[in-house]
Amino acid sequence: MGDRRLSDLIEGFRTGRVDRRNFVIRATALGLSASTIGGVMRAAAQDASPDAAAGGELSPETIGMEGIPHSTDTSKGTINLYSSWPMSGASEQIGGDCAASVQLAVDLWGGAAGGFAINYTPLDDGLAANNGAWDGAVEAENCAQVLNDEDAVAYIATFNSGAAEVAIPIMNEGGMGMISPANTAIQLTKEHPTNPEGYPDVLYPTGTRNYMRVVPSDDLQGAAGANHAFNELGRTRAFVLHDNQTYGKGVAQVFSDTFEELGGEVLGFEAFDPNAPEYQALMTRIASLGPDILYLGAIVNLNGSKLMQDMRTVMPADQVTFMGPDGLINQAFVDGAGDAAQGALITFGGLPPDALEGAGAVWADMMRESVNREPDAYSSYAFEAAVVVLQAIDQVGEKDRAAIMEAMWNTENFRGLSNTWSFTDTGDKDSASISVSEVIDGVITFSSIITPPE
Repeated sequence: MGDRRLSDLIEGFRTGRVDRRNFVIRATALGLSASTIGGVMRAAAQDASPDAAAGGELSPETIGMEGIPHSTDTSKGTINLYSSWPMSGASEQIGGDCAASVQLAVDLWGGAAGGFAINYTPLDDGLAANNGAWDGAVEAENCAQVLNDEDAVAYIATFNSGAAEVAIPIMNEGGMGMISPANTAIQLTKEHPTNPEGYPDVLYPTGTRNYMRVVPSDDLQGAAGANHAFNELGRTRAFVLHDNQTYGKGVAQVFSDTFEELGGEVLGFEAFDPNAPEYQALMTRIASLGPDILYLGAIVNLNGSKLMQDMRTVMPADQVTFMGPDGLINQAFVDGAGDAAQGALITFGGLPPDALEGAGAVWADMMRESVNREPDAYSSYAFEAAVVVLQAIDQVGEKDRAAIMEAMWNTENFRGLSNTWSFTDTGDKDSASISVSEVIDGVITFSSIITPPE
């Protein structure tokens, strides 16, 4: 009977009689794993889109820019490739999956590029004693280590935008290209009304840009989240909290400003104490104002799970929606919050692994086999960042930091895991997809594509 119910459910989803949300809920109840559920979703998408199925190959010939010759020759010596992001505490899975994804790219390239053998070392810029949160002094030490290695030619870093503010000027003065899979703070690359004075120019002391990112910035994500909350969910009264860091405060500010511009009311905008033992008093005060949505701009390391637990003691899910940005789109946040995470909405500057198709779906399956779980959403961008570097090395064919940085900067028509893009003159991607996922029975599950207001 169970097999019959399952086959009927899958057939209903494939034919459109069962929507994505109900499919996930019912499939989970029937005992399907997250990876199996994702596989059914991808198969259904490929049935509906032959082009996506046709693109289901992952190799140096099918990913990145077309026409870049690649050889596995290593006669020129060795290049050391480094990344830097938190690897412990609440960031263990985030950092570990991103590192595994960079290594997957290196392996696909046969451990070679441009005539050199490629050795990859993931550096940790976090402190285990601080739940794995990034540390500026550690990040500066990592930068120095990479710059002092004559066999290093590019830097895949950082994960946190605050850490990027430390690293970018150091690498800029050192003349090395830096590419991030996760920094989203607007002020790192673009002028914006929310920027601190002098940004982004203060980050580039030489006057030459050396920093790129393969992830959309918060002016897109924060605005898309607000637009979805107001126009799709019908929420009109928001309370906005943030962790007072570059990333968390920045994306929260964009959400708040956009929500008000759309006609919503922001009942409060304030920082929370990430070291507080509990947030009952804070949540009781917020609940008394009558919000219908609480937005939390924060990273997972700074007690967001506990904050959500205490929120749900006074603001049940059927009365107040919880929304957070991509700093929370990881299993550590969900596991830490437990049952309180049910129904939480988390935005992401891209598509999570369970929504990828074609070559992206192949990458996701390879990662599931590698890490033995659903890979972290940002690990797809770690893969793309690594491919940008590997293709630049293939193009230059010399251990020349300046030439490799220029080749990275000139990346265009890059066939990524979710879309095709080129770098703009600020080092940002010229195209992006923003998505929202929902926590359903402990699984972060893709819900839909969302967009900023027009």
